[in-house]
Amino acid sequence: MKKEHVLHCQFSAWYPLFRGVTIKSVILPLPQNVKDYLLDDGTLVVSGRDDPPTHSQPDSDDEAEEIQWSDDENTATLTAPEFPEFATQVQEAINSLGGSVFPKLNWSAPRDAYWIAMNSSLKCKTLSDIFLLFKSSDFITRDFTQPFIHCTDDSPDPCIEYELVLRKWCELIPGAEFRCFVKENKLIGISQRDYTQYYDHISKQKEEICRCIQDFFKKHIQYKFLDEDCEYFFIDPGKVWLIDFNPFGEVTDSLLFTWEELISENNLNGDFSEVDAQEQDSPAFRCTNSEVTVQPSPYLSYRLPKDFVDLSTGEDAHKLIDFLKLVKSMCI
Repeated sequence: MKKEHVLHCQFSAWYPLFRGVTIKSVILPLPQNVKDYLLDDGTLVVSGRDDPPTHSQPDSDDEAEEIQWSDDENTATLTAPEFPEFATQVQEAINSLGGSVFPKLNWSAPRDAYWIAMNSSLKCKTLSDIFLLFKSSDFITRDFTQPFIHCTDDSPDPCIEYELVLRKWCELIPGAEFRCFVKENKLIGISQRDYTQYYDHISKQKEEICRCIQDFFKKHIQYKFLDEDCEYFFIDPGKVWLIDFNPFGEVTDSLLFTWEELISENNLNGDFSEVDAQEQDSPAFRCTNSEVTVQPSPYLSYRLPKDFVDLSTGEDAHKLIDFLKLVKSMCI
């Protein structure tokens, strides 16, 4: 995977080419001061609120006594920065898209931070909703700081103009989303996107689903994308829609495939039906075949502090050693 492949998967690079077969969206340039605010590693103070937060009154005198108010003039007050011009642009765009949007940056959406929103969703109606998700997302931080982390070429990193992408909110059905893998302009694999769940209709309709996606690929995608290798996903085989493009490489989740299989194209049809295996041009199709293979959501780990995750997985030996030393000292 090269850096130019990553650049070709930026939303603004492909959206004008496929506007007619994807969700209506608005692209806004991201001001540098907004980027700085989103990358600020301080306390989470969300900007862009429509109304100032209100404080509930204590229910009793006892509660009032427990509240300690500081008169110290040196006490710092955290105040969120405001971006009035940008906030106006964002709200106008949200209104033009029906009042609710799905936000993302050049490449990623804050899917790992959905749990922090009041509605436990990526559905946003205001700039403050967007800021809360973006400031809580590792995916967004990676877009800012490591967009070319898995690239193999040694050329200097190109300059990136960051953008806020607002997509019209649609109630997508997880069981109708499929990730498709394209190598050398050939559709080689289709995977159920929400592979952590079992959907009975997918197993029953996989030939029809595969046929619909193949027809869409040949008509709208093949030889039209900027690269001959890419990954993208669709929803609803009854009415196929393009959702996004991602680079063909390890930066993208291979879901029910492995990248070794996709790159080598070996054993792709190993667990496929005989009918599909007989068709030379038929891509491998994989889905969760029974409730026995259901798995927890991969996004659940993002609800915990990273230190906890590192300790539980053993990925950071130094943290584990420090933790064991702490436990030992408490037992003495």
